[in-house]
Amino acid sequence: MKNMNQQFSILVVDDEKRIVDEITEFLKSKGFLVKGMYKPRKIIDFIKQNSVDIVILDIRLPGISGLELLQQIKTLKPEIEVIMISGHGDMNTVIEAMRKGATDYFPKPFRLMDVYKAIIRTERFVKLNKELKSTKISVDILSKKLLENIGVQLIGDSKSMQHLINLMNRVAQSPNTSVLILGESGTGKELVAHGIHYLSKRHNQKFYSVNCSAIPETLFESEFFGHKKGAFTGADNDKEGWFEIADKGTLFLDEISDLPLVQQAKLLRVLEERKVSKLGSRESKTVDVRVVAASNRDLEKLVQENKFRADLFHRLGIFIIKIPSLRERKEDIEALTNYYINRNAEQMGKNVKGIKPEALQKLMSYDFPGNVRELRNIIERAMIFCDDSELNINHIQLSGFNSDDSTNIETKSVELLPSDSIQNFDLEENEKILIKKALNAANNKKSKAAELLNITWQALDRRMKKYGME
Repeated sequence: MKNMNQQFSILVVDDEKRIVDEITEFLKSKGFLVKGMYKPRKIIDFIKQNSVDIVILDIRLPGISGLELLQQIKTLKPEIEVIMISGHGDMNTVIEAMRKGATDYFPKPFRLMDVYKAIIRTERFVKLNKELKSTKISVDILSKKLLENIGVQLIGDSKSMQHLINLMNRVAQSPNTSVLILGESGTGKELVAHGIHYLSKRHNQKFYSVNCSAIPETLFESEFFGHKKGAFTGADNDKEGWFEIADKGTLFLDEISDLPLVQQAKLLRVLEERKVSKLGSRESKTVDVRVVAASNRDLEKLVQENKFRADLFHRLGIFIIKIPSLRERKEDIEALTNYYINRNAEQMGKNVKGIKPEALQKLMSYDFPGNVRELRNIIERAMIFCDDSELNINHIQLSGFNSDDSTNIETKSVELLPSDSIQNFDLEENEKILIKKALNAANNKKSKAAELLNITWQALDRRMKKYGME
């Protein structure tokens, strides 16, 4: 094993000076930072004033039992791991010590290698505790910043979420590095982008979000780089582009895969040179912007198909973050559900406090193709129909399109597909029918229709333009 970092410290406690000196000298030779103590009653004061990772503690001590001292240590600093030294016939006491939080033990008489092996085993717990503590602090800080600035939070304690937050923390400390966020629709890519911004040194500057799919090709340069008055017909005033607006801050480019190849080349040039030139101007201006891009499509595959520039992909993907789908972190569903229940209860003025186990199980067994956004919408619909103190299984409608007759909930049934068997297998034709029915059900409100279809309003807008349904 490699020598431990000097921040990793061990305290050896025994009333026999020979044992303390022997263990202390041995562990120091292995590279550990070790302190030996012979007077048990001074231990708590020492721990209060010093950083300690592991305590090696004898069960039998004069004036105080090892169990009592173990309990005091765990009460004062639960993160400290305790290894017990047991004498002959002390096994019942050892078992009790393990129940009270001891990590390991070795018996008297012992070999120094027994001590060493116990330290190696315990090292894993110490490192894990430090990582979990660091992650929790990061999550708390991030949640607070997101709540203060945009009114939402990142919810979840799963390993995949901890890994995600660690990546966000890491890249946030490098304020100029471009970031590419990949993930399915509804996973929270913009929320992650916000998180990176608010964890970085740019947090007091502008965060500007752009949806690349909504930019007409003719307005690309004007929107991204700005224009001078008179640069083209209708340019009645000077206009700042998005790079100028986000100067010193973060520019978030959502759905970057929808940017045409010609515009991708122009974007790449600005990312490389860090300069922009307004339409109608010969002068260039240096900009200091961190670019965070996002896509729900496989960009590497698009590069292979020559539908996305390889050089832009590599420039944006200096640091890539892949957001897990909700079905990949199902252990977070309960926390997310409770979060949305509490948020909707406050907004709707309802006294709904939770969800019944069978209703939660219904959610847990669902794959959520629409990810967190779909779960949020399901809970919001359920809250509208709930007049009880808890959501029950009848409130949970896993399809936003129609209600199950067995739910006994009086609601408008929205039949989005023909009830008889489909004879026409033309995908585009059926998609147009589906969009029309969703728009009718939503009183022609695009955002509501998009929710029913479980897609973003931008995606709905693109499909409507494609089919000439404007």
